[in-house]
Amino acid sequence: MTRRDGGRDEQGRTQTLERTATRRPRLYRVLLLNDDYTPMDFVVMVLSQYFRKAQQEAELIMLAVHHKGQGVAGIYTRDVAETKVAQVTAHARQEGHPLRVVAEPEAEE
Repeated sequence: MTRRDGGRDEQGRTQTLERTATRRPRLYRVLLLNDDYTPMDFVVMVLSQYFRKAQQEAELIMLAVHHKGQGVAGIYTRDVAETKVAQVTAHARQEGHPLRVVAEPEAEE
């Protein structure tokens, strides 16, 4: 960055420009949690529609939810993660399913 005054103040002293360090935004995992009522086909559809997963990957995640109690649908910035949680929860309720979707922070490096 070049300044017209050569980086000097009114008294002719050289000024220092400070640069602020930027960090990557914290990431959040969106998790689907198992329940005994939401159909497996609905979970696969959610993974395909809202998380853009291919059929085979969606089925693998759905099986992880079913057998392990939860599955990672995706990893996003906080705003995106919260939006996806709200969208999926609203769609599940509209269809009468109790599917739980949560966002939790990723472990910091």
